[in-house]
Formats: sequence, structure tokens, C-alpha cells
Amino acid sequence: MGNAKLKDVILLTRINIPLSVLNLAPIRKGETQKQAIEAVVELAQATERMGYRRYWIAEHHNSPTLVSSATAILINHTLANTKTIKVGSGGIMLPNHAPLVVAEQFGTMAVMYPDRLDLGLGRAPGTDMLTANALRRTGGHEAVYTFPQDVESLLTYFGPLDKQGHVKAFPGAETGVPIYILGSSTDSARLAAKLGLPYAFASHFAPQQMAEAITIYRQQFQPSNYLSEPYMMVCLNVIAQDTDEQAKREVTSMQQFFLNVVRGLSEPLSPPVDSMDAIWTAHEKYTITSMSSYTFVGSQAAVKQQLINFQNEFNVDELIAVSYIFDRDKQQRSYQLLKEIVDQG
Repeated sequence: MGNAKLKDVILLTRINIPLSVLNLAPIRKGETQKQAIEAVVELAQATERMGYRRYWIAEHHNSPTLVSSATAILINHTLANTKTIKVGSGGIMLPNHAPLVVAEQFGTMAVMYPDRLDLGLGRAPGTDMLTANALRRTGGHEAVYTFPQDVESLLTYFGPLDKQGHVKAFPGAETGVPIYILGSSTDSARLAAKLGLPYAFASHFAPQQMAEAITIYRQQFQPSNYLSEPYMMVCLNVIAQDTDEQAKREVTSMQQFFLNVVRGLSEPLSPPVDSMDAIWTAHEKYTITSMSSYTFVGSQAAVKQQLINFQNEFNVDELIAVSYIFDRDKQQRSYQLLKEIVDQG
């Protein structure tokens, strides 16, 4: 009996970790682009009051149902309308941008909002290849392959002046904007480990290599001036409501969101439905279930047990929650329930 109680205590202490938010800035059905941007700020203010650590905004292009293409502008707007929560990118897709431009943009925000800015960096373009070409950073796709060098350039731009070359970022130099490597593969894990940077894995849509990536990152991590030991962050879906039945209904909005991705459709975030059976095929159900396999869904008690199980297996340092919920109040309720789980853990 005593050993069982001790095990429970060990498990429960592992869920007392920092919580953060990722927002892809979706447009809900019946909403305008302006309302979707307002919803980004509204959720940031709500999760700030709840005590979430950071609020990240994604970058996507040529997507009429998302308003997160000009990510730096949205980040600045959110910073201007919040007070304490860290705001950043989840992430800036570096192949689309010259590192110097990113350094100048984030350096400027760092001067305006000291100690409140994060820069998460991704290797993918965040769009299709035709759109990536239209972004016109280069004439080809070589920027994807120069990602490691581009990250190191940004570290230099934000670092001490005496370590930089002729080209410098003003503002940007000596701001020390914290950089996070984002990824959904083992390649990103190796890079984060080699550079000694914090690592965030995108298990909210591509969970297949998560376990292997976590292991590689921790085993290969090299201490740096930025981080003395590994800092593992995982992004996953959370749909929490007051009852299991309510949560299972709300999760259908997320399932419809992923179904649009699978079908290549551009539909806004849709209201929940009683059942997905008449909407998706068996193959689509399998694909979407695989994409969203790391989703905490249910009542507070159910989500708590799912978090305990997850932490008992992976013991990550920070959890980043995505909640595709149509009703704004219910979305905030989901984040509140999750925060209470951790606070009471």
C-alpha cells in the first residue's frame, strides 16, 4: 500500500510543469478575418490571467482560413495587448525569411517588450511549394538546407557586438532573444541538441517520430551558453470540458479541421457535430486519428489521467496546448481546466 501511494505521488509531481499555448489563428465559420485576429488577442489575455507561461503564434501562408501569415505583426499586436505573458512564434518558418530581417523584427520587439519575446524557428515553409516560391527569398529551395546556418546567424545577430561581423542587426544586437528549435522529425532534434537550444516537438499534427526525437535530443544534447541541460517541450491537442460527453462533441471541430487538411480544402473552423461517421471515410478517420494521436480529451479527471500517463512515459519539461474549439468560451474553459490540473497536481 505504501509503495503504491509513493508511486502515485511521483507520478503526480510530474504534471506540475509549465503550460503554454499555440494558436494557429483560425477563422471560425461565420467570422471575419478581423474577428479572428481579435480572437487571437482575446485568448492571449485569457490565458495570461490563468497563468500560462507563453503564447505562441504559428506561421502559415496562402491559407484563407488562417490569419497567421504576418506572424511578427500578430506577435507585436498581442504583446501590445497583454502585460506579462511571453509571446512568440511557433514558429517563424526560416526558409521564408532572411535571418537579418527576422533579427531586426524580433530585435525591435525585444526593445519594446523586454523579456517577453520568444523566437521559435521551423525548417518547413509552412505552405505549398508554389507559395514558398512566391515568398521569393531565393530562386530555389536551398534555404531549407541552410536552416542550421541560418539559426546560427540569428544567434550571432542577437548576441554580443564583439562577436559579430560587418553586418549587424539594429535593433537586435545584444538583445539575447531566446531561440527555440521547432520540429516534427529526428533531424530537428539533432540540431537542437548540437546547438544546445530548447526543443519543441510538433506532436499536435505529426506525432510519429516524437518518442525517438525526445530520446535523441536528450542523449545528444550539448550544453551551451544558452542552456546547460536539455529542455524538452511538446505541443499537443487538448480538448477539456466539464464532462467526457461534452469534450467528445467539441473534439469534432478539431477532427473537421484535420479533415480539411487531408482533403486539401479551405474551410473555416466548424461547429461541433454529434458524430463524424457521416462526414469522413474509414481511411480518413484512420489518417486523422494517427495525426492527432496525442490529444488529451475528456473531463478534467480524464485529462488529468492522460497527462499523468504521458508524463510517466516522456517526462517533458513544458507542455504547449493547442485547442481547436469552435466556441470561444468553451476554448477558454478547456485551457482553464488544464491549468487547474497542473496547479492542483
